[in-house]
Formats: sequence, structure tokens, C-alpha cells
Amino acid sequence: MVDTIARLRVGKMTFETMVDLNAAMKFRKGEGDISEAIRDNEIWTDIKKGMRPAQDEIENAFGTSQLSEITAKIIKRGELEVTQEYRDEALGAKKKQVIDFLAKNAVDARTGRPYTPDLIESAIKEAGIRIDNQAIEKQMGSITESLKKVIPIKIETKKIKIIIPAQHTGRGYGLLQEYKEKETWNGDGSLEVILNIPVGIQVDFYDKLNSITHGSAITQEIKSVE
Repeated sequence: MVDTIARLRVGKMTFETMVDLNAAMKFRKGEGDISEAIRDNEIWTDIKKGMRPAQDEIENAFGTSQLSEITAKIIKRGELEVTQEYRDEALGAKKKQVIDFLAKNAVDARTGRPYTPDLIESAIKEAGIRIDNQAIEKQMGSITESLKKVIPIKIETKKIKIIIPAQHTGRGYGLLQEYKEKETWNGDGSLEVILNIPVGIQVDFYDKLNSITHGSAITQEIKSVE
């Protein structure tokens, strides 16, 4: 549990309140309840100096005097002071995700054998790889290329052809971008794509695809691009 300041500027005024950082981050993503994030019973203009706004200034800025509603708006629309401790924890969690992903999906390019998490972690350190706090799919390509300088590593993948009906292409298109090798728009509006997907995420990928397309997508595992 880490308390921090949530801050929102409305017009010429700044409003602040104390919140639980982890709970506030979850609330921003639409998870959890605002009550879990609240750590203060006041709204301030400068919490460190103990300066508070007038009640009418609060109501004019937020359209309410309810603390929970005001705090929710500050968290959603404002900024959160992120502590170094939180940054370190977040990066540590991201590093673990990267190591877990590689342990499930990467193999020795010479023998085809998987690498242990300890060996992957050691190689990441030896290669001097900096892991960012963003989706691992977006940085896995550069991480793998850097690791190749230290160990003979490759990501095990399967090539798949997918046809998404026209009515689902809007929502489905974003899901395909990270692994897409080729796309073709058919005359009936359907989308045909060739993907190269890491073996360890296929179950999760198919679950998302079926949820988006209500099970109407046609999939076929292939050995080469047709």
C-alpha cells in the first residue's frame, strides 16, 4: 500500500487529494471501487502547504460536493504522483513477465530445448537489456535480437490463417497487428490474415478471437504462406 497525491487542474485552480496509488491505478483502468483508492477526507489546492479551496470553488469545478465523486474525477482526469518504489515494482513485474514469456515460448536455436527462467534472466543481465514498462509484445522483438548476441535463442511460433467475417473486422483488426505477416481484404468485406503466433499464447489468443467474433472466425494452421 503506497499513498500518493492525485492532482487535477480545472481552469486556473489545482485540486489535490491523497489516494492509494495501486488502487487508483486500477480504478483508472476501470477496475476496483473508488472507495479502495480514497485516503483523505479533504480536497486541497496544495496538500503540502495545507491550503484548501472554498466549498463553492469545489462545487463549481466538479458539479458536486461528494468526496467520492470528486476523487474519482481527479483520478480519472488528472495525474498521479508515481513514487520510485512503484516504478521499481512495476518494472520488476514487467521483467518477470518477459522472463516467463521467454521460458514458455523460446528455445535454443541449435537444440530446440527450452531455456530455464534463471538462464534467461542471466542472459538479459549479460546483454544489458533494458525492459520498458509497456506491453511485452511491443518490445519482445528487440529483446530477442539483443539476447541473440549472448545465447542462440529463437521464439517458437506457429503460422495460422484466419478469416474474420465482415461484421467483426472492426474489433478484430487490432488483435491481429502484433503477429500479422500478411492481410487480404476479400470482396465480401471479410479479412483474411496470415499470423505467426508464439506457441505459448495461442490459447489466450483464440479465447480473445472467439470472444470478439462470437466464434465465427475461421482458423487454419499452415506450414507456409499460401
